[in-house]
Amino acid sequence: MVLAQKEIMALRKKLFESSNFNGKIMYTFSRYFSSNKMDLRKLKPMIQKRIQERAKDYPVPGMIPVAQEVLNSRRLLMQGVSTLLKVLPVMACKFCPEVYIGEKGHVIQTCCGFKRRGKNRVHEWITGGLNDVLAPVEAFHLKHMFQDVIKHHQRFDFERVPAVVELCWQAGANDGNQYSNWSPESDCCSVDGAESLSPDELVMIASGTLKAWEVLRNGVEKLLMVYPAKVCKHCSEVHVGPSGHKARLCGIFKYESWQGTHFWRKANVDDLVPPKIVWRRRPQDPQVLLNEGRGFYGHAPAVVELCTQAGAIAPSKYHCLMKLQGVATL
Repeated sequence: MVLAQKEIMALRKKLFESSNFNGKIMYTFSRYFSSNKMDLRKLKPMIQKRIQERAKDYPVPGMIPVAQEVLNSRRLLMQGVSTLLKVLPVMACKFCPEVYIGEKGHVIQTCCGFKRRGKNRVHEWITGGLNDVLAPVEAFHLKHMFQDVIKHHQRFDFERVPAVVELCWQAGANDGNQYSNWSPESDCCSVDGAESLSPDELVMIASGTLKAWEVLRNGVEKLLMVYPAKVCKHCSEVHVGPSGHKARLCGIFKYESWQGTHFWRKANVDDLVPPKIVWRRRPQDPQVLLNEGRGFYGHAPAVVELCTQAGAIAPSKYHCLMKLQGVATL
């Protein structure tokens, strides 16, 4: 009995010594590494100096040709799609962003409609346009990349330009004089006399448009590896720069406590150049796509579907999505 009590006392002593040793370590660690002892006012000049020195590294000289190529490809893409739209019909839903490349829209029940309208209904089709095929994504135009964050009351003091164009300008694709010559109407240009083009000429335009689409997306992907861009988690707002703006424009949480503040994450190529996936009709499919066969039909980006209907050959990476060799509906 006495031995057992001695063993218990010895064990308690060891535990006390070990806990006291750990306590000293934690006290020493908190003493020398605690953030409570730091003076943020002394760190602010150092942080601002690092930001100014970082701005000297941009634009990256090796990425300037890539940015210029992206701008040229975007111009060719807009011109090619505008020309093909005069020859090939495009239908857009009246109540949702759905698009269909063809004379008649499909009857697949995927219309999300308005807030008070029933879901999963048949689409109501109207004639589509350029913005239905190439979804516009705009961002604030900054004087330089590392300028102060845009406040909510400053949202009308900055120009809104296409996000891809803003990314290329920050990458050094052009100077301020070229910026003053840009206008939204300059993007909407097409080849004169598109209705009288021969089939060979139409195929050539479609192939060039599809090539410009691929060069544009590959170039934007390369630029996003070097230049930062943000997109909101809950809406499609894009900001080209190291940090997002503070304009409260997010409609998802408009009536919540944070009053439309965006929640930013890193943007990718699909955020700046949306592919706009559409249903496509294959030769083995019926003339009008039915809701019963939605599991058999293929998909494709709207630009790719538009170009392939004009005679261009789709890249092999889209074949799985397009279900070229898929079975027909039962």
